[in-house]
Order: sequence, then C-alpha cells, then structure tokens
Amino acid sequence: MDVEALADAIKAISKTMELNRDYLIVLDQQNGDGDLGISMANGFSALASYLESTDEKDLGRALMRCSSLLNETSPSTLGTILSFGLLGMAKTLKGKLEASLMEIVQAFESGLSLIMERAHSKEGEKTILDSLAPAIRALKVNLQENQNEDCEAAFASAALKAAEGSEATRTMKPVHGRAAYYSDASLGVIDAGSVVGKLIFESLSQWAFNRKKMSI
Repeated sequence: MDVEALADAIKAISKTMELNRDYLIVLDQQNGDGDLGISMANGFSALASYLESTDEKDLGRALMRCSSLLNETSPSTLGTILSFGLLGMAKTLKGKLEASLMEIVQAFESGLSLIMERAHSKEGEKTILDSLAPAIRALKVNLQENQNEDCEAAFASAALKAAEGSEATRTMKPVHGRAAYYSDASLGVIDAGSVVGKLIFESLSQWAFNRKKMSI
C-alpha cells in the first residue's frame, strides 16, 4: 500500500458511509444522538477529498493529517475514536512510502491499542471495538497461516469477522456514553458503532477485491 492505494481504500469507505448514511442515523437514534450517519459520511468524504488531492507520499504523514481532519469534520464521539485509530496507524507507518500487508496489520494493531488506551474501552462493551478487534485479528491470522500477501483473502476474512463481531453486540450491555443509560433496553439492539466498523472492513474487502481484479 502507498498513499495512492490508501486514497482508493478511503474512497471506498466514503462511498459505503454515504450509502449507509440513513441506516446509521436510524441505528444511532435508538440509543444515541442520531447523527452518526451524517458524521461518518462527512468525515470520510473529507478524508477522500484530501487524499485525492494531496502530494504527500509518506503514509505516516498522510494518516496523521487524516486523523486531524476526521476529528475536525466528524465532531462526534466515534469520529474522535476513529481519529485515535488513524493516529496510531500514522505513528507505525511514519517514514514509509509503501507498506506490506504485515505492516498494515501492525498499523491496525497500533491504532486499535491507541483507541483502547484513549477511550478507556475494550472488547465486550458494545462499541466499535467489537467489530474492529476481531477483524484485525483475522487479518493477522490469515497472513500467518497462508504466509503470503493475498490481500483479497485477508480482507475478506476480516470483513466476515467484523460482521460477526458487530452482530454479537446484540447480546451485550453498553458501559460507555448515553447508551449506558439504556443498558437493559439495549439488549437485542445492534451497536451502531460496531456497524461502522463492519462497514469499514466490508469496504476494504471490496477495495482489495477490485485491486486484485485490476491486476489480473
């Protein structure tokens, strides 16, 4: 992955968020402010626009700017949380013009760790971590087991685990934010943040598929 490929990946995520804007709004209205679809669509659209026009080649610096930009254009709790993730990735990829799949996995792991540290959260608390964490583990396991750089297979596996993790939030009680006030009532309701994580990895899976198809 280089900055050009990163731009394509973020563009895919941006399109998905725009397509799911209303769905995310409805989900968020159950236990939140109802602005999730708007903040995610606006935030990723801003990232896509930046990456499409920038001359930056350093992946770390590009992601650092993406972190700041997402925080500015997606003024929501999840926007801030995802900006932490991008910041963690930026630190890992600083100085790199290209990154292998293993380096991307390591960047995801750093991003995940920073989210947990800054948000004081972990898996099982009905948040976006319940889709992001299993997806990132799946990426790493796929790479280790297959010992190759099959980006399409790795991200397909990650997307599946993200979807399973998101669905599992229906059985969880939230412990953070406004949703915590509706703890018992939230049983049976899928977490909107976890759906965002699922959509991110679904988009990356489609991006990887398209990338492989174009190289054939």
